[in-house]
Amino acid sequence: QVQLVESGGGLVQAGGSLRLSCAASGGTFSNYAMGWFRQAPGKEREFVTVISGSGLSTRYADSVKGRFIISRDNAKNTVYLQMNGLKPEDTAVYYCAQGRTPWKAAVRWGSADFGSWGQGTQVTVSS
Repeated sequence: QVQLVESGGGLVQAGGSLRLSCAASGGTFSNYAMGWFRQAPGKEREFVTVISGSGLSTRYADSVKGRFIISRDNAKNTVYLQMNGLKPEDTAVYYCAQGRTPWKAAVRWGSADFGSWGQGTQVTVSS
């Protein structure tokens, strides 16, 4: 069973940047897509982005496209989320998740596509 540990969250002013990391242990990291989700207070968890096992393919939610960048280092079993141009509406707990497959061609990804989850890291963007 893989274990996922996120880090890098914190408090930042609007327009600022943060980089989240998610370290995985157990299993063959490159065999699985990795994703980020977020959950704001009183809202459902929502998809943010996903990267294929190889790192060659990505998908982004429209709300973060052009501002967030997902990447991975398979040698370090780590996936990253670079968040730029942060807005107050980006405030949420961010979760790292391991996909059930290396990739899928469909555009839409949801919670059901992921089998393991981290504990989450808080990101707060002040206006």
